Amino acid sequence: MNRVKAKKIVVLFSGKGTNFAYIVQQLHQKGFEVVFALTNNPNAQGIDVSRKYSIPYEIVEPKHFDSREAYDRVIVDRVKSYKPDLTVLAGFMRILTPLFTNEVKAINLHPSLLPRHKGLHAIEKSYSDEYSAGGVSVHYVTSELDGGEIIVQKEIEKKSLSFEMYEKKIKSLEKEALVEAIKRVL
Repeated sequence: MNRVKAKKIVVLFSGKGTNFAYIVQQLHQKGFEVVFALTNNPNAQGIDVSRKYSIPYEIVEPKHFDSREAYDRVIVDRVKSYKPDLTVLAGFMRILTPLFTNEVKAINLHPSLLPRHKGLHAIEKSYSDEYSAGGVSVHYVTSELDGGEIIVQKEIEKKSLSFEMYEKKIKSLEKEALVEAIKRVL
């Protein structure tokens, strides 16, 4: 029997882990394997996702390091030890240094139509801008914040949506875009 070897994924997250959970539900053990997860937040709810699906995880807090580079060196070493085909930043709220971006093949999810609204508060900025549509982007991670080549973008019309409805639709779109991007890249 000639089985195709599963593509190995590492996921980095900081918060609720809803995108991480969606990746696991849609892809884990379906041609892909989430081999490791890492968070910078000891209170991240995404830790429960790792436990639920028996995915090895580690908490690496930045406050224990003298510099961003020292932190990123540890992250790179942990990620590389699992030999992933792809690392996915699913709500990992850290700006990574070239030490990471030059050594790890990674993609990132961003809740706006890049290049619009890089950085924090992108959903709020996108909702309030002059464009009729907003959306999400998945892009390769480079040393430029939210500046890597775009893999997938999905958009939604904003008209007649309250901010709460817009945000909810963006959160839903993020999950679809992330899974589509992972499949496309791998």
